[in-house]
Amino acid sequence: MITVDDALTKLFALVDPLPACMVGLRQAAGRVLAQDVSARRDQPPFAASAMDGYAIRSADYRQGKSLQVVGESAAGHGWDGNLAQGNAIRIFTGAPLPTGADHIVIQENVARDGDRITITDTTDQGANIRPKGGDFRIGDQIKAPRLLTPADIALLAAMNIAQVPVIRKPVVAIIATGDELVQPGDTPGPDQIIASNSYGLAALVTAVGCTARLLPIARDTVASLEQAFALAKDADLIVTIGGASVGDHDLVGQVAASLGMERSFYKIAMRPGKPLMAGKLGTAAMIGLPGNPVSAMVCGHVFVLPVLRKMLGLGAAAAGTQIAQLAHDVPANGPRAHYTRARLDAGRVTIFDRQDSSLLTVLAQANCLALRPPHDPARKAGDAVQILPL
Repeated sequence: MITVDDALTKLFALVDPLPACMVGLRQAAGRVLAQDVSARRDQPPFAASAMDGYAIRSADYRQGKSLQVVGESAAGHGWDGNLAQGNAIRIFTGAPLPTGADHIVIQENVARDGDRITITDTTDQGANIRPKGGDFRIGDQIKAPRLLTPADIALLAAMNIAQVPVIRKPVVAIIATGDELVQPGDTPGPDQIIASNSYGLAALVTAVGCTARLLPIARDTVASLEQAFALAKDADLIVTIGGASVGDHDLVGQVAASLGMERSFYKIAMRPGKPLMAGKLGTAAMIGLPGNPVSAMVCGHVFVLPVLRKMLGLGAAAAGTQIAQLAHDVPANGPRAHYTRARLDAGRVTIFDRQDSSLLTVLAQANCLALRPPHDPARKAGDAVQILPL
């Protein structure tokens, strides 16, 4: 058995960042920016009014001053001329600042009578002007790699970037294995259960911007497993679920080896998740997960997601953790790392014990994993514990 850290190091060695591709702006949200991109225009592209009011020369900005209104500037329809002292231009938010003007007096601070205004209040000391290029200038960059958020998409649009270079989405082939499995919606036999792991892992993969390909359930035969691997041959990552242990019907490792898999490791010092297997099968990395539902999902968070982040160009690093306080005492840990489903509430962590918590309770209430290294001593309520948000 190897440690969790060693397993991650070996997994990262199996993959590289994928190449870039161009996508339209509408398809870029949630993708990873592959190359730096530069603004193609200033924003704002001109000095603009920040308020509704009147554009004037600052020399005229004094209480009681009367000015002649000689034109109007609206968003998309600026005033063409040179503003002289003693005159004003009616202006609206976002409209171009007229040449010669350097101050906007807000409309609440004037009294208008026909084509004349009188400034009634000068306590507003701001010019109320958004300067040209105040948000960004031509050539300003968004740096890669970066996971693009909705705010980033708006920024890219403002920079006049319609096609975005992003990392190609990793294709993840997910193969659930076992004679005991049937698909959700089917009627299971007396000795069968519903295949749930594959759907949870597909959701996990999709949520981080990858393409999940759910393959048909592979039965516990060499021929069925060979067919499943054949369907997965063009994937970037193959994830198998179950069949990776040492039982008579655990054939995944045997079949993968017969197809040319170069095994990187098998078994890790971790609970749950000990029978984890990884290697390279053709051009694809392969991770063999345990079949236990909690084990599969825990390994998905601890191992699969970090591998996918590296493939997406976001670096080789373990899943991000934080420190919180235990809400109750916990006993000493054994020789393996423990990754236990838990709930973080108001900075305190409640760990679910498998012996007194149903699976439904754990799934409904867990929002983090409590991480404990091998040979961790007994902990008391209030002690610090490392957690991984789910």
